[in-house]
Amino acid sequence: MASMAVKVWVVLMALVVCAGVGLGGADDDDGGVAAGGGRIGLSSPPNYHGALAKSILFFEGQRSGSLPANHRVKWRGDSALNDGQAENVNLTGGYYDAGDNVKFGFPMAFSVTLLGWSAVEFRDEVAAAGQLRYLRSAVRWGADFLLRAHTSPTTLYTQVGDGNADHQCWERPEDMDTPRTLYKITESSPGSEAAGEAAAALAAAYLVFRDDRDKSFATQLLAASRSLFDFANNYRGSYQLSCPFYCSYSGYQDELQWAAAWLYRATRDSKYLDFLQNNQGGSSNMFSWDNKYPGAQMLATQEYLAGRTELESYKRGLDSYVCAVMPNSGNTQIRTTPGGLLFTSDSVNMQYTTTAALLLSIYSKTLSSSGTGADTVQCSGASFSPDQISSFAASQVDYILGDNPMGMSYMAGYSSKFPRRIHHRGSSIPSIKALPRKVTCNEGFSSWFPTSNPNPNVHVGAIVGGPDGNDQFPDNRGDSTHSEPATYINAAFVGACAAALGQNQLQGPMGDIASVISSN
Repeated sequence: MASMAVKVWVVLMALVVCAGVGLGGADDDDGGVAAGGGRIGLSSPPNYHGALAKSILFFEGQRSGSLPANHRVKWRGDSALNDGQAENVNLTGGYYDAGDNVKFGFPMAFSVTLLGWSAVEFRDEVAAAGQLRYLRSAVRWGADFLLRAHTSPTTLYTQVGDGNADHQCWERPEDMDTPRTLYKITESSPGSEAAGEAAAALAAAYLVFRDDRDKSFATQLLAASRSLFDFANNYRGSYQLSCPFYCSYSGYQDELQWAAAWLYRATRDSKYLDFLQNNQGGSSNMFSWDNKYPGAQMLATQEYLAGRTELESYKRGLDSYVCAVMPNSGNTQIRTTPGGLLFTSDSVNMQYTTTAALLLSIYSKTLSSSGTGADTVQCSGASFSPDQISSFAASQVDYILGDNPMGMSYMAGYSSKFPRRIHHRGSSIPSIKALPRKVTCNEGFSSWFPTSNPNPNVHVGAIVGGPDGNDQFPDNRGDSTHSEPATYINAAFVGACAAALGQNQLQGPMGDIASVISSN
């Protein structure tokens, strides 16, 4: 499953190439992937330009609410337009996290944070690819929802939709008729993880928008971020006690560090630096929607290497993470498949691959520009230079895009060989524009979920859960573990792909995205 053993349902996300989509022609952005498998050669790396564009486009296909006139994913329509009405609040908009029709605020906020980080850290690369306005739009769509969800200093709505009822239905978001139950955290029922992540997301979004001519939006973002951090910190309590889904297993200390690090970067307010200094500790070999320690350590390490803080312990924690994920480091907890893909268990979850690729890309860049002379990471069995770290990060991007034993891209709509039956409701049922009648819950399960036919809509840019530990991928809609995409997989990939694009300094043809995004 896309989440870390928390999701107990099936989610569906599928891709299909319908007639006239044009994914097999000579101008296709196949990224140099041979039809028989494996990359053609080092002289022909993947088309990072096209992959970056499509990874950002994916978020438009995940939108909830009233879609704007310039919406590019034509098989989607308006959905969930009354969210929040039960409590007289406006909770429209935001993102469906994967292939279902529920809005989960905790992983949504993490996705927004990563998108914001990518827009800040790799702004030049994204801008050079002509994708900055689309990335900013993706950040804003999620940030707007988080602003609306924070209805008072001690209230944050964390979920819209009854997860159990939703997961017993297989219907398009546009047909949705399951309960839109509201869940929230308050001072009497806190969830420091969810509030802290939302604070981090809005601080990252502030950094994206603070230089805009219209300062009002950025001001609103920063004020809400500060408020959410205070809520998370002053009313400490684990989301584990009140969450219906996406419960936190790592506790809330990582989210508090993560939020404080983002707010310090955004404000230079000593309050947040003091928090980091007084709340050190914690480590993890995984960076995910649940565990933010490596991300917080990355932000704190950037400040430390720039000479602005004395937070050396955060760098030690980050180095430990690097040693865990780099191959041949002497650490055997995290392994790679025979084809070279990072995995944490027998079931590869692409989330950990893409987040590792993002962090390694940022750390390599940070070490190279630090000027401290100490630019290698020392592990028990090896040491790694910035170039080695960035090369391994790029290899993970390359694997996802087709440099793997299956010779297939794990991103929908990229290359001529990619998953056709991803686990995603909206893409597995014909568009409401092609089939305007209501498709009921039961019809979805009986007619569209079990079919072996490819999905009728290409969810361009969606990255699935990935192959198994032996590099095999069954392309089975019912196999949610391997076939489900999620926003937090793509959000991390955006920055990792932008970094790979910058390293290769390639601006390859993006391909005819307009023809791919409309499959009806």
